[in-house]
Amino acid sequence: MRPRSLDEFVGQKHLLAAGKPLRQAIEAGLLHSMILWGPPGTGKTTLARMVAERSGAQFLALSAVMAGVKDIRAAVEQAKQARAVNGRGTVLFLDEVHRFNKSQQDTFLPYLEDGTLLFIGATTENPSFEVVSALLSRARVYVLRSLLPEDIADLLKRALADEERGLGKEHLQIEPDALDLISRAADGDGRRALNMLELGSSLVESGSRTIDMRIAQEVASGTRRRFDKGGDQFYDQISALHKAVRGTDPDGALYWFCRMLDGGCDPLYIARRVVRMAIEDVGLADPRAFEITLNAWEAYDRLGSPEGELAIANAVVFLAVAPKSNAVYVAVGEAKADVEKFGTLDVPARFRNAPTKLMKELGHGAGYRYAHDEPGAYVPGERYLPDEMPDRRYYRPVPRGLEIKIGEALARLRGKGEPDKTSND
Repeated sequence: MRPRSLDEFVGQKHLLAAGKPLRQAIEAGLLHSMILWGPPGTGKTTLARMVAERSGAQFLALSAVMAGVKDIRAAVEQAKQARAVNGRGTVLFLDEVHRFNKSQQDTFLPYLEDGTLLFIGATTENPSFEVVSALLSRARVYVLRSLLPEDIADLLKRALADEERGLGKEHLQIEPDALDLISRAADGDGRRALNMLELGSSLVESGSRTIDMRIAQEVASGTRRRFDKGGDQFYDQISALHKAVRGTDPDGALYWFCRMLDGGCDPLYIARRVVRMAIEDVGLADPRAFEITLNAWEAYDRLGSPEGELAIANAVVFLAVAPKSNAVYVAVGEAKADVEKFGTLDVPARFRNAPTKLMKELGHGAGYRYAHDEPGAYVPGERYLPDEMPDRRYYRPVPRGLEIKIGEALARLRGKGEPDKTSND
């Protein structure tokens, strides 16, 4: 059921609708190297074939999963022969381009420069990270999107009607609810949808010509939403979970939590990241967040699924509704910057221990005021930074949660004579 024309192409209207630059270039036969980036089953290979066909170029396809430099050189020889014999150009399509290492990707560069090859790469991974910059600069990146359920429904109906390539000769019907279920279970993947339709057709009982809801439920059972561990889907979803927590949206946080579980993410990974959220985004505004997330982690470790997942969900919701503070996170960053800026400054002599006679003679510990001997266990006016450094105020409590009280307490103490350290300039 691979589309034979742009009009048959399902989805990707942002690239292939009438008047769009890519469609105009394909229709005019204007070739240029490109990277097609998108989820599985969105038409990357088909689009590459159309580019070659509309321009009259030779189409050579390789998969980075199985091909190597030897295969690239063989393709180059074919391209040179095609050019020498009839002046025909060559499109080299490399599927899963992100699986080639840097040296393998660099092999293409001389042949792109001299016009021997036009390169089209397909990838499910972010080309910014997976494609070398020299190759990326010579190709335009097009982002393909997951197919919408209505796009997939059109694809399935076309397959049912097509007598040449589809199931038209079977004269099958599909119930509207069954069509909708399969369209959604395919999760934006046209290839997956057609596979489910084909499987469903084989389950139609003798004497019946209808793919009903029972069959649709059977072929759709066990399907998972896309979640490629270590890939963009993985990091995009954990990023969305973290931002929903930070944005005080328990519903959004729960949705992304469940999406990750549904896709097969290890709950222990989520538990570890949830602890990080407690430290980074709740902080001292509610110190219970750290304890609750650690307990959720331990609960899952002891209980496993599904009971332990509920413990993590409790922690996610608690973080989402808790008061937020990144004051310590920011403070650590500023302190690290000063460590790098000022280098290895000496510890002031009054703060050094003096366990030996020599150290005492050198003045170690001289002038140190023991805080517990002072009223309120606080030494007014003391500086604990290196003497050569300007005054600093890294930790600035936010006016939320427990940090309201922390800020008030620090203000009271600092009002007893400590120099102003509000500037970090």
